[in-house]
Amino acid sequence: MSNTNNAIILVARVLLSFMFILAGFGKLADAAGTAGMIAGAGLPASTALAYFAGAFELVAGLAVLAGFQTKIVGWLLAGFCVFTAILFHLPYASGTELVNILNQIMVMKNFTLAGAYIFLATFGPGVYSLDARRGAYAAA
Repeated sequence: MSNTNNAIILVARVLLSFMFILAGFGKLADAAGTAGMIAGAGLPASTALAYFAGAFELVAGLAVLAGFQTKIVGWLLAGFCVFTAILFHLPYASGTELVNILNQIMVMKNFTLAGAYIFLATFGPGVYSLDARRGAYAAA
């Protein structure tokens, strides 16, 4: 693979990591607000789940950024995106028309991100990654 393609993969990883790093930090900074959303979906132990979700998103986002354990993290994030889309955003009839439209957008965003993370898990992080440095990724 060319250096240009590997640089593009690095840019893609940076873009894919950005949302989860910020979202994870935000969940940890406002665990009570996140716990309220989780409780609203009918899940138990909402405070513990809020901290878990925040830590997962932050650590997974940093792993994608660094290209560390990319196959595992890619599959985990893909599953997380599908799970949260179905549990928190798929029931469109949850409020006003604007809320329903925003939920539809969130479902599409989450499914699209799941596809991107499956792609990353399948094809790897590129040579500019910790996985490549430790020999866990071999460029095609």
